[in-house]
This record gives sequence, structure tokens and C-alpha cells, in this order.
Amino acid sequence: MADVRVLVVGGGLAGSECAWQLAERGVAVELVEQKPLTRTPAQQSDGLAELVCSNSFRGDALANAVGLLKEELRRAGSLVMAAGERCRVPAGGAFAVDREAFSAEVTARIDAHPRIVRRAEVVEAVPTPEPGRPVVLATGPLTGDALAMDLARLVGAEHLAYYDAIAPVVTAESIDWSVAFRASRYDKGSDRGEDGAYVNCPLDKDTYEAFVRAVVDAEKVEPREFEQPRYFEGCLPIEVMAARGERTLAFGCMKPVGLVDPRTGRRPYAVVQLRQEDQAGTAYNLVGFQTRMTWPEQRRIFRMIPGLGQAEFERLGTVHRNTFVDSPHALAPDLSLRAAPGVYLAGQVAGVEGYVESAACGLLVGLALAREACGEPPAPPPETTAFGALLTHLRRPSDDFQPSNIVWSLFPPLAQSGGRRLGKRERRAQMADRALHDLDDWLDRVGVRSAPAPAPAPAVTQAATAVSPR
Repeated sequence: MADVRVLVVGGGLAGSECAWQLAERGVAVELVEQKPLTRTPAQQSDGLAELVCSNSFRGDALANAVGLLKEELRRAGSLVMAAGERCRVPAGGAFAVDREAFSAEVTARIDAHPRIVRRAEVVEAVPTPEPGRPVVLATGPLTGDALAMDLARLVGAEHLAYYDAIAPVVTAESIDWSVAFRASRYDKGSDRGEDGAYVNCPLDKDTYEAFVRAVVDAEKVEPREFEQPRYFEGCLPIEVMAARGERTLAFGCMKPVGLVDPRTGRRPYAVVQLRQEDQAGTAYNLVGFQTRMTWPEQRRIFRMIPGLGQAEFERLGTVHRNTFVDSPHALAPDLSLRAAPGVYLAGQVAGVEGYVESAACGLLVGLALAREACGEPPAPPPETTAFGALLTHLRRPSDDFQPSNIVWSLFPPLAQSGGRRLGKRERRAQMADRALHDLDDWLDRVGVRSAPAPAPAPAVTQAATAVSPR
């Protein structure tokens, strides 16, 4: 192996996972973390891989896309998953951990690794890579202002965002197509033979007014002190618009102009438009419906929309502080900066959302850099796997890129099985089987499983058992 030393900036889930994967494959790593010199407003401890929000890694069943992603991480020798298993607490069908014990476990493993050197430093500019000295930025959603400004200088300010504004996504099969109709405003695109780029859910006056009242009265997620909202007029949460007046939404994201309800032959009082989320048309997002309503309230209120009474949500809306690049524009396929080859992004700053997704992104960058250090050609995971689906999201061209959790609509559809329509459970089970089969082939081909899984750390485990589960 060439004399390679990788600089990893950021000791969260992505940075810790990336450093571990590199070190396990013989690559020297310098891991730079700003703690204990300083902390972001969300951090409370000096350990690595601190879970600053929930202590849950979400669902663990293979029927959930995130459950599949966790299984892929396990099979690939993930440090985060191994530490999580050691610090797991009861959580029903979810995978939750004692966050203090989990952080201590990851910290102990990283600090004990002979090929990882950790030092404390506040990095305020993107480090310059040198031959044999690539750089990984894994600085997370609260990347420091100075570093974020320097990153914006490299990628262009228009390709760096500071807030998520994510609209809900519903499955196509849960839409009531006897109510919803396809159409573009003023039949735009009909001259090209298009049936309509949007799915439209029409509301009459009474339904619209009841919907607005529910939005205004709904329970909201209050912003934390460190993320006081600075909303853009073009991307306001729907409850902020609704509070400005009863008709505001009808003149905004719910305006009905240029549309005719085929059931009545008239223009609706208001509409909710849905835009196709994936090429296969298995999921649709609610256009302009970013929101701070709590998730139970979103499920209740959005099911008031005609055509969405039985809606199944792949993703729910959110607005929160998050520093991330416009990945399809800013990053090359290997997640290096187009403007600075040799600088790689991992975790939420790259455009994924969530603990597990951040760890997976760090793992993939670490594996790719380890192959490069050994002089081996790139070998990205198959797009049919959860790993590949995450990369698909980061590479898919978009005029309005937003971070995403792992969801089934990121996966390629199954091949047709004799024209028989599969139910949701059977389809997802087959997609999970396909993913793990293709993953195992890929792991064998690239020799990933030659790296041993992390060994138990008794001292940390004993400490973990003394901490009361949350």
C-alpha cells in the first residue's frame, strides 16, 4: 500500500465510521474533532459520535428501508452498528441506544486503534489535500460558520444551504385516484403528449377552510435555541403562511389557477399538488408543504386532503437547521468536491439525512478511499442496495436538491413478475432480498468482509450497563 494518510475532519457518526473503515484496511488516519476546545450549541459532551437529538436509529425490520440499511451496515463491518448493538436499550420495533454509553464505546474504539491519531482543533477553512493526503469533511449539520463560508466559496453560495425544508412524501398506491387527477396548469406539456406533470387533490371551500384551521391549530415542533428560524419567503412552512390569513395558502402553494377538476368540470377552490418523487412513480411529494407540525399532526391533517385519506407516508415534512451542499451539482460520483478534487464529503453535509444514513455515507467514503490507497479501481455498491440507493439520491440531478433519509422510492423498481401486481409487503420483501443478495456479491467482490468486525470492549460495556436506559 502506498504511503497514504487521510485527514478526517469531524468526529460524529460519519467521521468516526469513515476513520474506522480506513484504519481497519491499513490506512493511517488523522481524525480532527473540535471538542473539547469548543462545541456546537447542540452538543453536551466531549465524546465522539454524540447523538444530539433522539437516541433512536429508527425501525429495525427489513420491511423498513432504514432497517435494510442497518443490516447492510452490519454485514459491511460497521463500527456504529457494532457499538450500537453493545449499547442497545429496549425500544419495541425500533433500534435505540443508551446515547452516553454509545458515544463512550465509539470513542474508546477509535482512541484504541493503532492507525488512528485524534487531535482537537477548530477547522475554519477547507484543508488543502496533497498527494497521498486526501481530506474528508464530515462536519455534520451544524458545520461552523467559518468553515461553511469557505465551503461555500468552493462550491458556490447557491450550492450550499443552511436549512432543510423537506416536504412530505406519500406512496403512489395510497393515493385515491378516483379523487386525485393528473394535470399541469393550463395543460402545459400537452403539446408534447404529456398527461400532466402533477397529481392534483382538489378541495372545495369548506374542506379548504377546515384544513387551514387544522394547520393553524396543530401542535408544532418548537425550534431549539441554536436553530432560530430564518425563513425565506419562497420556502415558508405552510403553518407560517396559513397564519397570515385564511386565503394565503389558496394564493400560494394551494392555488387552483389553470386547473379543472374532471369530476366537476370546474376549477377547484384550492388544490394540493403532488410531484413525482422517483422515476418509477412509486412515490410523490406534496409540493410546497414543508412544515414544523409534529409528525402525528402531519399524518392526521394531511389525511384531511381529498385523495389522501388513506395516505402512507414515506417521509414527513420538516424545517430545521442543516448545512449541506447541493450534492448533484457540487460533488463528483465519488463524493469528492468537483471544485477541489481530493476533498471528500461524508454524512449530512453531503446531503443525507439521519444517524444511520450518515454512518453509511462515512462507511462508503472510507471504503472507497481505502481502495484508492491500495491502487484499486472504484467499485461503487449496486444501485439495488440501500448503500447504492443513498448514492443514487446524492447523484440524481435536481433543481431543488434536499437531503433525504433512505426510502424505498430511491431504489430501482423490481423487474415485472409475469404482470402480477405485488402487494406492498411482498414488494418490499423482494426488494430487501434483492438488495442483500447483491450486497453480498459486492462485499465478496471487493473483499470488504476481510476486515474484522470490532471486538467487544469490556470496560466500556460494563460502564454502559450502569447507565439507566432513556
